[in-house]
Amino acid sequence: MKLTHNRAVFLMLAVTLMWSTAGVVTRHLEQARSFEVTFWRSFFTVLSLLVILPISQGRDVFARMRHAGSALWLSGMCWAGMFTFFMVALTLTTVANVLVSLALVPLFTALAARFFIGHRIPLRTWIAIVVAGCGIVYMFGMQLLNGISFTGTLVALCVPISGAANWTISQHSHAQGQDVDLIPAVLIGGVISSLVTLPLAWPLQASAHDLGLLFGLGLVQLAIPCVLAVLCTRVLKAPEVALLGMLEVIFGILLAWVGAGEVPTQDVLLGGTLVIGALVANEIVGWRCRALPAPGK
Repeated sequence: MKLTHNRAVFLMLAVTLMWSTAGVVTRHLEQARSFEVTFWRSFFTVLSLLVILPISQGRDVFARMRHAGSALWLSGMCWAGMFTFFMVALTLTTVANVLVSLALVPLFTALAARFFIGHRIPLRTWIAIVVAGCGIVYMFGMQLLNGISFTGTLVALCVPISGAANWTISQHSHAQGQDVDLIPAVLIGGVISSLVTLPLAWPLQASAHDLGLLFGLGLVQLAIPCVLAVLCTRVLKAPEVALLGMLEVIFGILLAWVGAGEVPTQDVLLGGTLVIGALVANEIVGWRCRALPAPGK
């Protein structure tokens, strides 16, 4: 599938919109709760990818997975953590809290890459980390002062930690000349997440209505956009993907607001603005710095 730059941008917008539907859909579940929600979404993602993978990457994709290096399986474990923590957090706290926490993936990745594989962090990123950290601390502090349990937010913070570990593994593997194939890694993550959460979800109580919505999450909110996002990364530059991906936070909060009546609180809006603003400014400044001609040219 060949994409022009403009088509890749519009496709990435569609991807972020599909990603952002998780929150509003979970608010319309009837009986499925907590780990059962996670199990069914992961299970349906696995079923979807078992069909999509051979179509998109050839019938020998599963044979290639068996002979892949350890990085693929480590990445799969990280995906499993992201799937599990994300869905459990959505059942414990607001969509806005989860999505703002999720937006920290790029900054956590920068920190992980600095401390584990020695990547240098530019000053602009350090500033963004401090500003975004202030936003998260403000959100936590206000919830604590208002007597609101932020257990869900703590669980949500495990998502960017898992994501940072995932991308650090991918960067280290790339530096060693062995790129991680992300879509098979997503499949592995779905399998692990399903196996881990099934005992915790038992006995299963989801209604037929719930199963229909959770199937939609597995296919439309996760499996399909993950495949499309990989196609977009072959055309778009990393800062473009990062900036467009941040729209998931905005789309997700708006969908939960309009589709489920979940109005974000003032402290989440202010803290979220600090986080998203720091991320956007960091990516834009970095993009412009890389676009400048080198001295002497």
